[in-house]
Amino acid sequence: MNAITQLTPYQLRQAADLQEKIVSLQRKLADLLGAAVSPFAQPRKKRTISAAGIARIRAAQKARWAKVRAANK
Repeated sequence: MNAITQLTPYQLRQAADLQEKIVSLQRKLADLLGAAVSPFAQPRKKRTISAAGIARIRAAQKARWAKVRAANK
């Protein structure tokens, strides 16, 4: 198999088209077989950060910048 850097633009487009067809067929198969087998059935939930978590991140970043500024003086 050729390395991806050695493929022509036409070959890359063909590969992308084939990948799109594969994904489309997988979705159709999942629809036929049911959601239990589908890798596309459940979208991932976004993770949320609590206010306390955001405050800890801000405090840590401020401490890092304070350390950088102190080293520059």
